[in-house]
Amino acid sequence: MKTPFRLDDHPRRPQPPLASPPAGYFDQLPRQIMARVQPEAAHESVTWGWLATLSRPLRTALASVVVLGGFSTAFYLSQPATQTPNLPPATALAAVPEAALIDYLAVNNQLETEDLASLPLPDDNLMAYFLQASPQELEAALGPAPLDEAYY
Repeated sequence: MKTPFRLDDHPRRPQPPLASPPAGYFDQLPRQIMARVQPEAAHESVTWGWLATLSRPLRTALASVVVLGGFSTAFYLSQPATQTPNLPPATALAAVPEAALIDYLAVNNQLETEDLASLPLPDDNLMAYFLQASPQELEAALGPAPLDEAYY
């Protein structure tokens, strides 16, 4: 069992004597603290004092307008500098290269082979591009291989 520990049984170590404060220190201390704090409070009330005079709903509305203005400014400034003019669809489509159109049409799954057959093909062997298929694509298109044996 532990013996009880009592502070009264242990003598304190002697502490060095503290230096006494200068004469009139505590009389001048409140004035020194107020002189340091007062100019900041006065400066803050002058610059933001008009905001404190507004009613709470008006301050909330002002804050929402500032946030909305920030978002709209950021959106406006993030737009690209060079905008293409609004062209008719036929003119805009004529500006797209044919290779990019064929690549787009090849990726689009809603087209049939007759739609692709009506396109003019370039001189290079483009059909090899369309006929490349992985074994998984072939199995998905043709279905599983027929089996002669039945599973029991």
